[in-house]
Amino acid sequence: LSPYECGFNPFSDARLLINIRFYIIGILFLLFDLELIFLFPIIINLNVVTISGFFNLILFLFLLALGFIFEWKKHVLDWE
Repeated sequence: LSPYECGFNPFSDARLLINIRFYIIGILFLLFDLELIFLFPIIINLNVVTISGFFNLILFLFLLALGFIFEWKKHVLDWE
């Protein structure tokens, strides 16, 4: 039981058990943030997007919504 660099004696074990939901919520936040970054170029250039690009955007948004619904049904977003 030696002191840390700050000079304090340790209160307990340094390896605390952290709930896995913190990591899951963090990963989901990063995924949705990354998907939003993919939407920015299309939204900015929406007036020059062709019809096939528009349908690709609709397909991307549909898959994004489908993933969100899947997470909702699996209760991943519920914080207990």
